[in-house]
Amino acid sequence: MTVMDAQTEAREEVRARRSLRIVIPGGSGHLGTILADALHERGDDVVVVSRTPSLLPWRVVGWEELAAEVEDADVVINLAGRSVDCRYTARNRREIMESRVESTRAVGRAIAAARRAPSLWLQMSTATIYAHRYDAPNDERTGIIGGSEDAPPSWRFSIDVATAWERAADEVALPSTRKVKMRSAIVMSPYQGTPFSILRTLARLGLGGRAGDGRQFVSWIHHRDFARAVAWLIDHDQIEGAVNIAAPNPLPNADFMRAIREACGVRIGIPAPAWLLELAAIFRRTETELLLKSRRVVPGRLVRSGFPFHFPAWSDAVRDLCHGTGSEW
Repeated sequence: MTVMDAQTEAREEVRARRSLRIVIPGGSGHLGTILADALHERGDDVVVVSRTPSLLPWRVVGWEELAAEVEDADVVINLAGRSVDCRYTARNRREIMESRVESTRAVGRAIAAARRAPSLWLQMSTATIYAHRYDAPNDERTGIIGGSEDAPPSWRFSIDVATAWERAADEVALPSTRKVKMRSAIVMSPYQGTPFSILRTLARLGLGGRAGDGRQFVSWIHHRDFARAVAWLIDHDQIEGAVNIAAPNPLPNADFMRAIREACGVRIGIPAPAWLLELAAIFRRTETELLLKSRRVVPGRLVRSGFPFHFPAWSDAVRDLCHGTGSEW
């Protein structure tokens, strides 16, 4: 079968499938917009639950309408939670934890109270739940949950948030609703203000060298594969529980940054030692964990289920992110 035949067949499958009603709490941000756009494009009826009204091709409603929207939904995708791109002050820690746990409990209560419960609840989680390690990859079967001896104590907070987030989804019994906890790696997209756009800007300025010693693994996923993976989870009823959403080839930070420089046509990348990153993090009001933790996470369950990655290798993904011409479903 040629690529053209495969694309034609995929379009025919989209036309033939039943449109689903998909509710996305917390779907007004970067990841929510990627998902809403992709699911809307494939013909689903998308409703975003948000505190921020927007004029979009899909409906946006307030949180006070959550229960009513869940009542008629086929799928709920909960992405709600305060950004972790901040300093971990006591106040920010409390807001990060509460925003994730309480919103997840609210979604669970809405599903439990529905007369016709959604068939699927996709709950956002994070690959940061796994230990900082270099020796072996973390998959869903053998991955190490929690901290490690060579990780700073301050990194424990993000793991505590991730485990509390998942516990909040697990604590409500929903016998007729399939649950999937999406342990997502960093989603790479070219849009302004996203992690990749910041790294690309640094590379173009000659500042795209390794972070720290450059040994830490970067787990990532191209934004189109992220959206396709979520659609795959919706369409494959046999998958439930924790699922790593990441490309199958994480790589050391030094190699990761080198590929960005090459895609940008920049030869020089000044490295940033850990002490300098600490100073920069204070200035930018963020934490160095986002750059220095070794997130060696692989998508064991997606691979075993037959999910076809369009961008399994970072070299191809970064070239598309720097020079691609629009999205394709």
